[in-house]
Amino acid sequence: MIRNAKGEDYKAIIAVVDEWWGGRRMARMLPKLFFVHFCATSFVAEQDGLIIGFVVGLVSQSYPDEGYIHFVGVHPNFREGGLGHQLYERVFEAMIGKGCRVVRCVTSPINKASIAFHLHFGFEPEISEKIVEGISVVEDYDGPGEDRVLFSKILTGLDY
Repeated sequence: MIRNAKGEDYKAIIAVVDEWWGGRRMARMLPKLFFVHFCATSFVAEQDGLIIGFVVGLVSQSYPDEGYIHFVGVHPNFREGGLGHQLYERVFEAMIGKGCRVVRCVTSPINKASIAFHLHFGFEPEISEKIVEGISVVEDYDGPGEDRVLFSKILTGLDY
């Protein structure tokens, strides 16, 4: 079952997020405010009462026709089954309903699974001068040495 996220989900998600990322320290990038203030565009997948996936999306205040996916996570045992796609489709529907025409997201160049997922799902990388293993990377995007891959996808005319 996929439903809107709520503040009460935070504790369960934050307890597993680093584990789901193979021990990478990701929890600090996911403050509770996302589960409190962006419920209409954030979703949680549950099975037998356990959270098995989530996505945090928001509508840009600076660019109201743009949505942004801040974070997505799927329990390692539930990857490859389409749950990530289902979560993204729910976010897209919510964003379209709020007038968004484009959705953006950012990932690390070391996160090969995320890059492959976004490319497979039709996201386009922002063109930059730096290319790493065939993908455009924006140098120092999140500070010195913090390169990122910036993706965007047009939402209009989507056919799920």
